[in-house]
Amino acid sequence: MKLKIAFSSCPNDTFMFHALVHGLVDTEGLSFDIDIYDVEELNARAQRETFDVSKLSYHGWFTVRDRYEMLSSGSALGWDCGPLLVCRAGDTEVLSRSGLRIATPGCYTTGALLCTLAYPGLGEQTPMLFSKIEGAVADGRFDLGVLIHEGRFTYRDKGLDLVCDLGAWWQQTSGCPIPLGGIAVRRSLGPEIAASFDRVLHRSIQYAFAHPEASRDYVASYARELSATIQQKHIDMFVNRFSLDLGEEGRRAVDTLYQRYERDYLHGGRQEGVPHGRQCGQGA
Repeated sequence: MKLKIAFSSCPNDTFMFHALVHGLVDTEGLSFDIDIYDVEELNARAQRETFDVSKLSYHGWFTVRDRYEMLSSGSALGWDCGPLLVCRAGDTEVLSRSGLRIATPGCYTTGALLCTLAYPGLGEQTPMLFSKIEGAVADGRFDLGVLIHEGRFTYRDKGLDLVCDLGAWWQQTSGCPIPLGGIAVRRSLGPEIAASFDRVLHRSIQYAFAHPEASRDYVASYARELSATIQQKHIDMFVNRFSLDLGEEGRRAVDTLYQRYERDYLHGGRQEGVPHGRQCGQGA
């Protein structure tokens, strides 16, 4: 059976999927059409069920969980790896102002969700490509920005200061690691296909851990603007034991975030799958 699968160009995803894509592990008779997109594009395409298997932000998955099942393997979930809320360097009074303009990496990203949970009513969120947020805040187009991926490692060099480590805020208020994103499969494919792909992806991640050099060129080909050092930091931060298997602790973290999503996000004036206009604009 051929599956349409999609994941992001970020080093953690290309590292995990390298062996699967290149036929280095047993695929149990499955074959794949591969697409690579920004994670927010994947979140949006999941609304239309474009792919059989897709990387999704956990926030994005919450909006399609009736149609997609999250796999045990492939998650970016852990401690001290969450999104960062940043401002221009020296703007120490930013949170005292009203009507703040906030750049986020997408309405359906976990970063946007955490920003809303931590700072309800802070300002209007505008989605944009994650890699453009640092520059948009540094040049004054936005007062605040939510950084994901490699932004954790580069924001100070871009003239930005940390306002809040949203991952640390989540850990302190929930006692759980932060669920960022995972790999989901269409429920209509049935449990046997889902279980088979989960095993294949688990093997691919095991291979990546056992042969870390094998995927280096593949990872670099999709992360051209990142140094090899940043690529490795990215992998080390976001690929861990939870990537191999969510386990009980990981599932409890996901359930806790979903409960907060329902209680404070949906019941706070949003409809499932539809960003609230006061919080998330039409993009920039």
